[in-house]
Amino acid sequence: MKTYYDDGTLKIRSMIPEDAKILYDTYLSYGWHPQIKVYEDYYKEQEEGERLVFIAEYEGAVKGQCTLVLHPTEGPWGGQDYPEIVDLTVFFDIHGKGIGSKLLDVAESEAAKISDMVFLAVGVHSGYGQAQRIYVKRGYIPDGSGVWYQNKVLDQYAPCVNDDDLLLFLSKKLR
Repeated sequence: MKTYYDDGTLKIRSMIPEDAKILYDTYLSYGWHPQIKVYEDYYKEQEEGERLVFIAEYEGAVKGQCTLVLHPTEGPWGGQDYPEIVDLTVFFDIHGKGIGSKLLDVAESEAAKISDMVFLAVGVHSGYGQAQRIYVKRGYIPDGSGVWYQNKVLDQYAPCVNDDDLLLFLSKKLR
């Protein structure tokens, strides 16, 4: 297990296998529809060197996570070796403690070791409003490709559903 940050209260570390069930159970308790395989795959991809997984522990308990895909193949920069921040989540009971910002600090720091730019996608519905604001305040800007739906650019006037698959890609220069 690798520790990326530790101030005695908040620790950001790599994923261990037991984290998958904690993430799954917490998201399930929110009424979301998680799949445990996603989190098990995160661990597998971490061990294979394809993805970095950052687990936030607050006062010794898992309270959030974020991943960094090192060589993404999808999105506007897929296949160009720019890393992508994926799946930043902080558990609801701990919002407002700066955990999301610290997870982003760590992800951006690790991304800067391999690239001068990092990108991410954010949902456009109101449930992502807080994330949208955080990313803009941190210097992320839209990539200019418009809105994406189900992993492709959404054509002008094309029908879509305002769900978690309706995304806007943003990027940030790291150096």
